[in-house]
Amino acid sequence: MVLDARAAAVQRPGWWGELLLGLGLFGIYLLVEAFPLPGREPRAHANGEALLAFERWMHLDFELPVNLWLAEQGWIRVFANYEYAITYIASAIILLIWVHARHPVHYRSVRNSFVWLNLFALACFWLYPVAPPRMLEGAGFVDTVRLGHTFLSWGSPALQGANQLAAMPSLHVGWALWVSVVLARIRGGWAVQIVSAVHVAITFAVIIATGNHYWIDAAAAVVFIGAATWIAQVARPVDRVPASDTFFLHVETPAYPQHVGGLIMLDTTANPAGPTREWVQQAIRDKLPEMPRYAQRLSDYSPWRRQHWVPHPDIDWDWHVPDFDLTRPDGTPGGMGELHKLVARFQSEPLPRDRPLWRFAVVRGVEENTAAVISLVHHAVADGIGTISLMLELFDSPSLLDGLNETRRPNALQKAAAGAVGLAQLATDGRPKTRLPAGDPPDRRYATLQIPLDDVRELARKHGVRVTDLLLGGVAGALRRVAVAPLPESMLTSVTLMAAEPRPGAEGNVTAAVMVDIPLGDMPEAERLKRIARATKRLRTGTRVVASRFVQHTLAGLMPAFFHRWFARTVYNERFFNGTVSNMPGAAWQVDFRDFPLRTAFAIIPLAPGTPFTIGVLGWYGSFSMSATVDATLVDSVDGFLTEFRAVLAELA
Repeated sequence: MVLDARAAAVQRPGWWGELLLGLGLFGIYLLVEAFPLPGREPRAHANGEALLAFERWMHLDFELPVNLWLAEQGWIRVFANYEYAITYIASAIILLIWVHARHPVHYRSVRNSFVWLNLFALACFWLYPVAPPRMLEGAGFVDTVRLGHTFLSWGSPALQGANQLAAMPSLHVGWALWVSVVLARIRGGWAVQIVSAVHVAITFAVIIATGNHYWIDAAAAVVFIGAATWIAQVARPVDRVPASDTFFLHVETPAYPQHVGGLIMLDTTANPAGPTREWVQQAIRDKLPEMPRYAQRLSDYSPWRRQHWVPHPDIDWDWHVPDFDLTRPDGTPGGMGELHKLVARFQSEPLPRDRPLWRFAVVRGVEENTAAVISLVHHAVADGIGTISLMLELFDSPSLLDGLNETRRPNALQKAAAGAVGLAQLATDGRPKTRLPAGDPPDRRYATLQIPLDDVRELARKHGVRVTDLLLGGVAGALRRVAVAPLPESMLTSVTLMAAEPRPGAEGNVTAAVMVDIPLGDMPEAERLKRIARATKRLRTGTRVVASRFVQHTLAGLMPAFFHRWFARTVYNERFFNGTVSNMPGAAWQVDFRDFPLRTAFAIIPLAPGTPFTIGVLGWYGSFSMSATVDATLVDSVDGFLTEFRAVLAELA
């Protein structure tokens, strides 16, 4: 799930609808021209004379000398005429297309401000027509556009019927300044600001020099833009947290925080100093337009309505991007063990809800030529897939979601049929016969393991099973060998699977969980693996996944907030499953964080309330990158657990 203040997790509006909206605006323009108020032309000239007289009274009537100077120029006059006729339209259209394609979360607000700007201007054209300086008799202005027969203006025969009594406000300056305002809000940066300022300045000079506007028209455009932007901001729909994301807000407790993330290992050979906090902070600042949730927090909780996202402009960068140095007093690196302890500490600390729900810790002094970053977001912002996608977004890497979007999905009829079957299956699925021992609060232990991905795939092919089956078998065998308390004959494990199309910006939860009964009894590991493969085979039809998604997203969305909270806390705990296992795709290509190549990434998955373990695997650039979070009440040595996991695979080989 993910980041764009990249404000609401919304879908792009369709092109046809936007084109129809544009045609509707043009239709209103034609109506204003076709049905003017009585006496429009004399009133327009009188209003123009009044504006010019006001400027003369203020000794700011500089339009005439500028206009007469331009009329004597050659190519400069032609350039100004065509800049007047084309640039303001082209820049506005290009900006709308760019925001629609690259920043869909901003698009509705941007488009709405543009619509309001034009509606206000059209109302002014109708109620307060103003003749431009070039049309005032005896004022001495030269109509450079008409004399130059400028194409795409009233200087060409095709557009001679355009409304020319519409000097107030100047939409040329209005549209150019609107483009500048939008770019400033979405992209920022001095280069963008300078280019935008130059564009506005040239447009202002051109409208004056061509005799088409008074400077007061440009000043009025600023007021119109302010009003349009304010209304678009105030009137935008509330960005509610979807039910499938709210679920993880409801189940969270102080003992069981529900943030997910990634532990990213960086190669610092080329730059031994490693990434600095300031450098990482700036990298995230530069990406905030693409990661909106990083600049938003939750609204206050109410039992009567779902929470929504609200802007949080005052980001505490030192808290969100902390810096750690694990170097020992003797100057040697702290090692992976210390890094794992730091991750476990982060897992135990809830993210405060009065600020954006993310952290990105910079860790140096891990090992020689090795640094790390710990990326965390709340499960309400993103799931495991979304978290990895957000990291790749920050690293300017190809999106992980591009490949997932190519995955074939069932159509509506297939979903309905699968959902009906899946609901019946979920209703008949059992509960754990025995709960695994867990502390309250849990004493978390975190560790990681890397195995060549090709070796794991080859071993799975040898036994005719899937990699996830092999993972489940290894987890069961290792638990049996290292658990400090007696284990039941089987455990019900929550297995994470893809369940929905990813949303724009990788936001939200697009995965769902299905339950697999895993044998824990005394048996050969090959036999355990066969039983697991038989148990998971029935899950590959996808019916349970569709049904789970339907319950989490659709049915839950119909529940009142207080009932949804009760439902979530009832079904997501140790009474319904014993632990969590997730096997998700990672980047299959080399990823770099500026000067630092990524060696691999490990998942950070929260413990569900009352459960003592979570296992996460990322298939990352040739590596089977496994992480384990266990409660010491069940397993006192997480490193010993991973050692036995590897031993189980060795036996199966």
